[in-house]
Amino acid sequence: MSVDPMTYEAQFFGFTPQTCMLRIYIAFQDYLFEVMQAVEQVILKKLEGIPNCEISPVQVRKCTEKFLCFMKGRFDKLFVKMEQLFLQWILRIPPNILLPEDKSQEMHSYSDEEFQLLQKEIEQLQEKYKTELCTKQALLAELEEQKTVQAKLKQTLALFDELENVGRNHGTSDFRDSLVFLAQNSRKLQDIRDNVEKESKRLKIS
Repeated sequence: MSVDPMTYEAQFFGFTPQTCMLRIYIAFQDYLFEVMQAVEQVILKKLEGIPNCEISPVQVRKCTEKFLCFMKGRFDKLFVKMEQLFLQWILRIPPNILLPEDKSQEMHSYSDEEFQLLQKEIEQLQEKYKTELCTKQALLAELEEQKTVQAKLKQTLALFDELENVGRNHGTSDFRDSLVFLAQNSRKLQDIRDNVEKESKRLKIS
């Protein structure tokens, strides 16, 4: 069998020419074996009609196998020549022929140098795409961070508005005065908590 993969021919036929030749070879061997079996059966029947025949079925089988090997050897020699003929002249696409799906290559043919330039350009575009993708991911992450900061800022502003309202309710319209008022109340609450804790400890001891 030929070692040439013949991929272009396989694209056209849907199978490799070597596969085709192998199937022909196997089919002929199977057919030759079946013919030899049929001939053997005919010979055995003929011998049954001959009285006092000294030829046994074992001898007939040996002769059949010998003839089968002879025929197989002859066919193998002929098949080598037939395979060369088929692969070179029948199942081969000439080098100047393009398949219909490859006709565009005639209109858009490229030299090796042009192909290398296109390949380089493709690689540069791929790198550029990767860079832009990373930049986009970084911007999205920054946008999410800004959203989080904005939400915290809204909470802080709402808290300041609340503090200012509390100050107004207690007669302090200025925000600084409100903070002073809250700090004083916070100290008072802390003193009350300390006194409660001390009283609690005293009661437990007593």
